[in-house]
Amino acid sequence: MRKLPFGSGLIKNLSNLPGWRTKRKLVVLESDDWGSIRMPSRQAFERLLIEGIDLISDEGSRFNKYDSLATSRDLELLFEVLSSVKDSCGNPSVLTPVSVVANPDFEKIRQSEFTEYHYEPFTETLKRYKGCDESFKLWREGIENRIFLPQFHGREHLNVKVWMRALMGRHENTTKAFNQNMWGISTTNDPDIKMEFQAAFDFIDPGDLEYHEEVISSGLNLFESLFGYRATYLVPPNGPMSSKLDKVCYDEGIRFISVPKLQIEPLDYGRTRKKIHWLGQKNKHGLRYITRNCFFEPGESGRDWVDSCMNEISEMFGYKKPAIISSHRLNYIGALYPENRDNGLKQLNTLLRQIIKTWPDAEFITTAQLGEIINNE
Repeated sequence: MRKLPFGSGLIKNLSNLPGWRTKRKLVVLESDDWGSIRMPSRQAFERLLIEGIDLISDEGSRFNKYDSLATSRDLELLFEVLSSVKDSCGNPSVLTPVSVVANPDFEKIRQSEFTEYHYEPFTETLKRYKGCDESFKLWREGIENRIFLPQFHGREHLNVKVWMRALMGRHENTTKAFNQNMWGISTTNDPDIKMEFQAAFDFIDPGDLEYHEEVISSGLNLFESLFGYRATYLVPPNGPMSSKLDKVCYDEGIRFISVPKLQIEPLDYGRTRKKIHWLGQKNKHGLRYITRNCFFEPGESGRDWVDSCMNEISEMFGYKKPAIISSHRLNYIGALYPENRDNGLKQLNTLLRQIIKTWPDAEFITTAQLGEIINNE
């Protein structure tokens, strides 16, 4: 493993100085977007390309191509890797799948002629997708075996108000994607929309915040009914979220929230403000911030992801920080291209084994466990 100079990257080093520290070598593995549809099928991908929607040149190209609902086979193979590597306490490696609990009910929305929004639990969505009809049984097994413990990513990975306005206005590309049971096209630079549909809690009109509160409350209730426990950790989809939503999050049981170290908070009508955060920081409503500091995306070419992630973990341990690894779901999804999943799992297996070999006293924990450790210490 290539060793980076401890003092390299002044800004990066300074950003790691504030915040909670520990002598323990804690390793958290987080993965976003579980439960969300993204690309329904290879046929939908090809159809949207034919209809002129650019799915391959923007930043989301690899998500458009590979990311979809996890099949039973995806989960079985992922669980094999996670359970095969144990830490110094004898615990298997564990994933915190940051999950949405619902998807749009396209048929009911269509029947309403786009005048009403309807959603369905993601467990209903699974029943219609090839290879996914038994997937939720695997979710439950992962929870029981403590290798796959979901936390909250929102009700849907969708900005419902913005999307429905586009559909009611018969926005061309939005309608084309809808007809393929898909919404995740890039819209940030579209002058008629001005934000990503995927950013569930972003807004321009401050009137949308009341609806966002309802989404959080209903989403957390659905999460509990599906998984049997209340979520305590929230990762806002795509990042943007108003601090005005912090109170409803706390009131509904959230205690920890993911934020970047430099957050761009949406205000209203295009205004934003920058806020600096650090690991363990607590806001006035009682939410404690979790900041990711390592990245592992083997589905993205052009980098030795095992080597780069090991270097980042080494840096974090050098700062006496836990290693909080971000690794998106798409790296482990084979519904559209099985070779994508096989590549991601092979590299994940290598990473986990190298962590234990390099730091025999490392401990695998969930994000919620990390938050409780910070609270207690």
